[in-house]
Amino acid sequence: MRRMDTTDQRRARPMGFAVQTGTDPASVRARVVAMERLLERSLTIPGIDVSVGLDALVGLVPVLGEVLTAAMGTYIVWEARNLGLPKWKLARMGANVLFDTAIGAIPVIGDAADLLFRSNSKNLRILLNHIDKHHPQARVIEG
Repeated sequence: MRRMDTTDQRRARPMGFAVQTGTDPASVRARVVAMERLLERSLTIPGIDVSVGLDALVGLVPVLGEVLTAAMGTYIVWEARNLGLPKWKLARMGANVLFDTAIGAIPVIGDAADLLFRSNSKNLRILLNHIDKHHPQARVIEG
């Protein structure tokens, strides 16, 4: 099997999107960070400089929005399970998603709570701490 050179890699990633499809910790890290960014920080409200994501926007649709964002949040927990996180961490992550879904189901109050309680960001933090501790080769130095 030949290795992809830079030109092949650019062709494999249309419009600059990098999709990591492997099961290694670095690929899981990239996918989960992208999912969290999409759900929690994909847009910024002009004037007040608050970042929101699909979790808050799609949550405005009464039932379908909460079901959809709960499924997307559960994806992060599923990736964590595949990476081998301990059951107590998985339970904590599941509780975060469940709490966010339950609060988000309440009209008006739930929409405001989606801006304050960011379960996907909390779950990302749990997963990244595990990756940094148990898979140091996948660590990313930011700055």
